[in-house]
Amino acid sequence: MPVAPPVARGYKTSMQFDDIDRRLRDSGFVTRGGFHPGAADNVPVQGQTVIMIGNVGPAMWDRFQASANATPGEPDPLDKWTKAVLGDVAMEINATPLFPFDGPPHLPFQRWAQRADDVYSSPIGPLIHPEYGLWHAYRGAFVFSGRIDLTARQATDRSPCEDCADKPCLTTCPAFADGTLNTEACSTHLLTGHDQACFEQTCRARSACPIGRNYAYHPDQGRFHMSAYLRAIKGPDSKTP
Repeated sequence: MPVAPPVARGYKTSMQFDDIDRRLRDSGFVTRGGFHPGAADNVPVQGQTVIMIGNVGPAMWDRFQASANATPGEPDPLDKWTKAVLGDVAMEINATPLFPFDGPPHLPFQRWAQRADDVYSSPIGPLIHPEYGLWHAYRGAFVFSGRIDLTARQATDRSPCEDCADKPCLTTCPAFADGTLNTEACSTHLLTGHDQACFEQTCRARSACPIGRNYAYHPDQGRFHMSAYLRAIKGPDSKTP
């Protein structure tokens, strides 16, 4: 059974924040914490509160697949669906929506996420969460003109990667042979068909992480993201399985 998306850990806020979370769950999204921006945050619109919006596990994907916008062959269908869904919610609650896929220039979503949520840089790049592991993402942000009270985060002091002695994410895939991602090695590995499991079960390095496995994406969601990743590093005309 699909895992129900949890509320961002460490936040107990006003009813307004809880209402936003309940409204988002109808579409499989969840609130991922928030912060009160300053000049250094580079938020492009004026506001006193930023609420991060994202997904945890496969719940968002299930809603997307059931929608009329999940049309095979259409460019960027998930981004378009996300923008439509979050745009409607933002209009209802009088917020300005921002998205990580708009640009260039791209907004500093990973930096904002670390301001708002209990996430840390992982050895393979994506942010890791102590409970959800690598099976989560940030899909948008709502900027509110007024101040929403946010209680102090109960952030953990250290990344779960610091307590992982084996680091299987760095040893299970040839693209990380030198300890960092070699995109050319990764794309060659995928395009030459050496490992179809990367497409059938998503990235081997990501799947090797022991944290948050109960939130792992569905295989079709993994294929979608792997194909999008390959197009991004090789260009839209590249052949993908």
